[in-house]
Amino acid sequence: MAKLFIRYALWFLLLIPAQAIVFNHAILFNVAVPLVFLYLIVSLPVTINTNLSTLFGFIVGFVLDIFCDTPGVNALCCTVLAFIRKPIFHLYVSFDDDLAGRVPSTQSMVQTTYMKYLLTMAAIYCTMLFMVEAFQLSNFKLMTFRIIASTIYTFILIYALNLVTHGRHEQH
Repeated sequence: MAKLFIRYALWFLLLIPAQAIVFNHAILFNVAVPLVFLYLIVSLPVTINTNLSTLFGFIVGFVLDIFCDTPGVNALCCTVLAFIRKPIFHLYVSFDDDLAGRVPSTQSMVQTTYMKYLLTMAAIYCTMLFMVEAFQLSNFKLMTFRIIASTIYTFILIYALNLVTHGRHEQH
């Protein structure tokens, strides 16, 4: 447990400032924002208590809100995402294959299953973020385009980060 805490503390210290300083300014075509910090929530072990993962999600979002001057938006979205993480995971992986505490990754899951899980999590977060941020449906087309573009951009970067950290290993 101490090893897990240290690993996530290091990821936290790396990804939150990187998101605030680099990735929030790496906007493609003034539409797509990469949300690489989601790797912190997406890669939590499945066997972690839901209350603990939800608290962690809130802390991640709250600290990001402080860095990015977005009052409560990321805290809300990260808390909800951390809360629904386990049910989303079990949409793609049966309860019998609970990974025994390992983190969801291409190393511990079938690659296509991990891709579906990651894409779903990114889509949910981007949808919540842009809907809460806009808080209106006046420009529905632009908001939908931002959600789709940011989901794809986030998915690609988190998937690449996963491949760098865990390597490519497919199980059958």
